Amino acid sequence: MFGLGTQELLIIFFIALLIFGGKKLPEIGAGLGKALNSFKKGMKEAEDDVGQSSQSASTKLDSSQGGSATTSASTKET
Repeated sequence: MFGLGTQELLIIFFIALLIFGGKKLPEIGAGLGKALNSFKKGMKEAEDDVGQSSQSASTKLDSSQGGSATTSASTKET
């Protein structure tokens, strides 16, 4: 995990405990968790929007190509 071992994580946690105190750490953790969930939700929605827009664009492209193909086929028959 990012090249951090157990010792490094414990040192970081200890420094955070000294800086913020024991009562503030759970609040910071909860806020960080909510922020990450919100970020993941936003990324998922963005991926869904891109997928839907590309799907609708390909559908429009297929229908426009299909229409021109039938037009050119009818032109060749006459």
